[in-house]
Amino acid sequence: MLRRLALTAVVPLAVLAAALPLSTATASGAASSGPVPSAAPTSGPFAAARPALGPRPMTLPLPGFLDRGEGTGADEADEAPTRLTVSVENTGVPGADGTFELECGPTGGTHPDGQAACERLAEAGSTRAGRQEMFRETPEGTMCTMIHGGDAFARIVGTWEGRAVDTTASRRDGCEIARWNSLVPVLPDVR
Repeated sequence: MLRRLALTAVVPLAVLAAALPLSTATASGAASSGPVPSAAPTSGPFAAARPALGPRPMTLPLPGFLDRGEGTGADEADEAPTRLTVSVENTGVPGADGTFELECGPTGGTHPDGQAACERLAEAGSTRAGRQEMFRETPEGTMCTMIHGGDAFARIVGTWEGRAVDTTASRRDGCEIARWNSLVPVLPDVR
């Protein structure tokens, strides 16, 4: 056990010593004033396999939960316009079929339950997963239960928090039923 621990401590030090160039590795003692010998081979077949000298600096955008409020946060999302056209057909629910306009911030349009729909969109927009999944269609090849939830069909087009939206929804299988239900009250509740 002790031998295994000693080997794991030596290997990272050898890798570190091989990665440091000779010009930066110097001894800090009174008896030695020259460079520390490197463990990296200078000739032979392994000389060309010298690792790169550290990471290259890259600027990457941070995900919303890591940007400390510097990126697209809730305040910026509230300022971005939400204007959707929701077209619904074959629901079997009186007054649910038709084409409705939905505007949020302030709430407006002809949507029958505009305030609740805007609240649902704001709730989904406040989470990272919601921003990614709200209008995403079920990926091809997804295994879904073969439950028919009716002939209801909807299309949603417009902008949500400044992002373009163009998606359809139906109730043809279990995945689509769950997706439709997650969009209620933007879409009518047809359960």
